[in-house]
Amino acid sequence: MADVTIYHNPRCSTSRAAMDTAAQADVAVDTVLYLKEPLDEAALRALLAKLEDPVTDLVRRDAKFKELGLTDADVADADQVVKVLVEHPQLMQRPVLVKGDRAIIGRPKDRVPAFLAD
Repeated sequence: MADVTIYHNPRCSTSRAAMDTAAQADVAVDTVLYLKEPLDEAALRALLAKLEDPVTDLVRRDAKFKELGLTDADVADADQVVKVLVEHPQLMQRPVLVKGDRAIIGRPKDRVPAFLAD
């Protein structure tokens, strides 16, 4: 069984850096390619329950977010975050690291080593 689960997007340099950091620390990783295997409502709720960051931070505020006409008011609470991410998994912040009953968004990159070491 892996020590850490990383919700990973191989096209993201920050996500790749988290994978590299885990490999260098010799941490066993279960990789979830969340764009190929989107999280359903139950999985997202379970992830949010572990997340140490504000739940709204799990949603990327990028060009796609703006293109969809979304605003911060649309992702202000857990229910809204789940709804948006079920409909638009590409808006999920990455990487997300889960260890036991704890989860963090691996941004900035310097958060990852400390989380892996705990």
